[in-house]
Parts: sequence; C-alpha cells; structure tokens
Amino acid sequence: MNLTRRAMLGAGLAAVSVPARAQSPRIRIGALTDVSGPYRDVEGPTGTACARQAAAEFMAANPAIPVEIIMADHQNKPDVAAGIVREWFDRDQADALVQVGNTAVALACATVALEKDKVHLNTGALSSSLTGPNCNPTMIAFPLDTWCIAHSTATALAQGGNDSWFFITADYAFGHAVQDDTTAFVTRAGGKVLGSVAYPFPGTTDYSAYLVQAQASGAKVVAFANGGTDTINCVKQAQEFGLTRRGTRLAGLTALISEVTALGLQAAQGLVLTETFYWDLNDRTRAFYDRVKPRLSAGVFPDSLQAGAYGATLHYLKAVKEMGVAQAKASGRATVAAMKRMPTDDDCFGPGRIREDGRAIHPAYLLEAKKPEESHRPGDLFKVLATTPAEQAFRPLAEGHCPLVHA
Repeated sequence: MNLTRRAMLGAGLAAVSVPARAQSPRIRIGALTDVSGPYRDVEGPTGTACARQAAAEFMAANPAIPVEIIMADHQNKPDVAAGIVREWFDRDQADALVQVGNTAVALACATVALEKDKVHLNTGALSSSLTGPNCNPTMIAFPLDTWCIAHSTATALAQGGNDSWFFITADYAFGHAVQDDTTAFVTRAGGKVLGSVAYPFPGTTDYSAYLVQAQASGAKVVAFANGGTDTINCVKQAQEFGLTRRGTRLAGLTALISEVTALGLQAAQGLVLTETFYWDLNDRTRAFYDRVKPRLSAGVFPDSLQAGAYGATLHYLKAVKEMGVAQAKASGRATVAAMKRMPTDDDCFGPGRIREDGRAIHPAYLLEAKKPEESHRPGDLFKVLATTPAEQAFRPLAEGHCPLVHA
C-alpha cells in the first residue's frame, strides 16, 4: 500500500470529523501506526478504526465536545515518527497521540510528547521499559507488555512440564526485551533456556536455518520473540519442519488473533499466546465487536493492541470531559494525572485502573489456538487455558524502576 502522509492525514480527518460548533474547541488525536509494514495487520488501520469507534461513541454521548482523529504511517522509523508527531503538535494542534507501534518508535514519540506536554496513549509498543526506566508523566501504556506476556505464558507452560526453551528473536529492542522477560520467568518456574538466535529485523522471511537450530536443541518449547508477519512465517515454517509433530510446543510471545486468522487453525492449532482482550470472551467484548464491525474489513477481529486503542482513547476522552476541554488541551501532564485518578471501564477490558507508572491494569488470558474441528463459527479461534487477575498480571511497581514511583 503506497499512501502519502498527506493523503493519510486527509483520510483520517474525513473518517472521524464533526464540524466544530462555534466557540467549541475540538480535541484532535493523532493515530500513528504501521500502514504498510510488518505490523499493519496486528495494529495498523484496524487499531485506528477502534480509536475512531471510541471517538464516535464519546461524541454521541457528548455532542458538545467534537473529536477529530488524524492518521499517518510511521514506517517503523523513529526519525520519521518523531517528525510526524512534532508536526502534528506544532502545526496541526493535536492534543494526544495514540497507537504508535514498535518500541523504538514509541521512545522517539515519547520524547516529543513530553517536550510538548501532550498526551501519549501508547497502545502498540509492548516493551515493559515504557513503564519502567522510560516512563514519563505524559504517557499511558494500555493493553499489555512484555512482562505480562512473559509472566502469563512462561509460568504456565514451564510449570506444566514444558521446561526447556529455545528462542527465535527479532534483533531489535522489542525482540530482546520480550526474550529477556520470558527467560526470567522460565528460570523462576524451574525451567531452562537451551539456546536462542537473533535474526535481522526487518526483512527476514526465511527462518529455516533458525528452526534447524531450535530443533537440534531438543527444547520442548520454541518461542517466537517477534510479531506480525514474522510470527506468521515462523509458525508456518515450523509446521512445515514438523516441529509440532515431534511434540514441540510453539509459543507466539506476541502472537495475536490477526496472526492466527492469517495462519488458519490447521497451521496455528496448539499455538499458545497471551492476550488481554478476545472478542468472544464475554458479553461485553462481543457487544464491542458488534459495534465496531461495520468499520472493519470483512473477516477481521480486533486484537488487544487494536482494542487498546479503543480503551485508551475512550478513557482519555472521559478525562477530557471531567477536566473540561480547555484545561485538558492546556496540559498533557495534568490530563494523564487525571486519567490515573479515574478508574477505567470499557467493554474491551472491563473495570481496571492506571497506576503511577502509567500502566493500565486488567486481567490477562493464556489462550491456545483451537483445532479446526473445535471451531464453530468465524473468529472462534481460542480456548482460555488460564486467567491472571489484574493485580497480578503486570510487573509490581517496586520492580519497574519508574522514576514517577516513590516508595
């Protein structure tokens, strides 16, 4: 897909734009995402559609507060992302940033948002460092992170006898962060890591050499510390190599429903992953899906990153209403502080809260991809193996080293 930034900005404005009433300032949110790269399907335009759904629902209940959402492609390049965000804040009078995508991009955007005192709703980058040493007073981290993923996935598998692991890892900050976090929990549960290999990111499509190393290690679990199309290709090629036929468990450490949908259950069956949102989890999640479905492409079911764009945007707008538009627009720090004081509650994640370090707290679910014969309708892809309560699903405050947290 070859879209210019100017075209995407125009498309975003057309998609969720309500004419501003006289003397009624607008809230403008920039949706910065991957439109054409490896994370397009796991975050991308579907995440923007979910943010737009939140804006539409908020405006329906609060017609006096118009909201606009503009959109651009960060191309997975931190310098490109920082330039777009600076322009949004300086020229386009944006008040907040949502989605963002990979960790390097998120860190670059966080610097700009902090400098400009604007709200950064991180719903796409998963490194736990964003609520640790790199936390800041204008950033919220919503759906899940590498600590949560590692804790949920590694603990349950290792304690269940799957106690030897091999990692195939994307060679950039996020890949190494999720491998490091998972390794700690494998070890804590009495397991061991037999080996790992890092591959060049982005651009790798042939994982055969890495899978041969994983198979030779004899590990009971082969874990993919990557995401998007990389995870899809890894799982497909692992099946072709016959790893699962030999009893090896595959763990997609950041695999999401979009990747399982793309794989199909014949290839994905047995894949284990952690999510904080599943559209078919309960009545509230199904109600959300029914509302957002008209905005989505056929056959698309949102994942937690995309649902996170909905939850974070809705909570931000609730804080705007509580504070008053003028005050919210005046200070991102003050708005984020208000978001932390207010309990969260939405149809995707249920009731929760935002901690001092900016981490949104809600339950996490260990899911397993069903066998084809176990699925009875489109999107019926997972069974829940375990649930981690909200207060246990994320890293304890004292262990994060966030400078905003005071003992």
